[in-house]
Amino acid sequence: MDNRPIGVFDSGLGGLTGVRELRKRLPHEDIIYFGDTGRVPYGSRSPETILQYARQDVAFLLSKNVKCIMAACGTVSSTYPAAEAAQLPVPYLGVVDAAAREAAFVTRNRRIGVIGTAATIRSHSYEKLLRQLVPGVEITARACPLFVPLVEAGYVDHSEAGKQQITKLVIAQYLTEVREAGVDTLILGCTHYPLLKSMIGEFMGPGVTLVDPAMTAAHHLERMLAERGLRASHESGQAHFYVSDVPDSFVQTADLFLGEYKGGPVEQIAIDKY
Repeated sequence: MDNRPIGVFDSGLGGLTGVRELRKRLPHEDIIYFGDTGRVPYGSRSPETILQYARQDVAFLLSKNVKCIMAACGTVSSTYPAAEAAQLPVPYLGVVDAAAREAAFVTRNRRIGVIGTAATIRSHSYEKLLRQLVPGVEITARACPLFVPLVEAGYVDHSEAGKQQITKLVIAQYLTEVREAGVDTLILGCTHYPLLKSMIGEFMGPGVTLVDPAMTAAHHLERMLAERGLRASHESGQAHFYVSDVPDSFVQTADLFLGEYKGGPVEQIAIDKY
């Protein structure tokens, strides 16, 4: 048993979909979440800048005595070196590896689509993993830079019809090429994208399986804690949230990502100190 918290970080709000999944699977665990809202988005940054930010985010979570770290950010997971992650004093899990393994497991025709931020797609991280996991795989990758601002503005599944119509037009613009490639599996390679899952699924059609990186990463983390004897013995876990900009907008938007799992206290920190 280990009652230290789980550490989760993202460039902003999207990683809260990972917190939601962790709360479903591991309700007895404490969670420390850091959203780098003062420097979002990471997806348009250089690899060097993303790595600098990721190191600071990790250092902050380690200062909170976490027992493991989940990078609930496709951009960081695509950039943070595996060798560096292996040297951390606690286990580290990124969403890219978990989602790629799930896609490799579910594909039937070995045609897989990947959508994500510009940095995620530019890194070819999913392609590298999928080519190792699925011999002969055909990959169609597409950057979808407008999805994150649409989600954070509330243009999501189950929003009002006018907002959905705008999002559906953007989905068609981005995903027509992916659909025409005949993929049977699509990786939603950013933790914001599951909030568009119904509309993306409707566009892609019932024959395409959507892989949610937050859901798969939470499943892998659950298994890892069990295997290493790190599960908590709390009766009920708590979540504590930290941001690098004023908490107001975070508080206003967090429920969109967390659903029924309401957030805990939110504090602003100076991430440049780490």
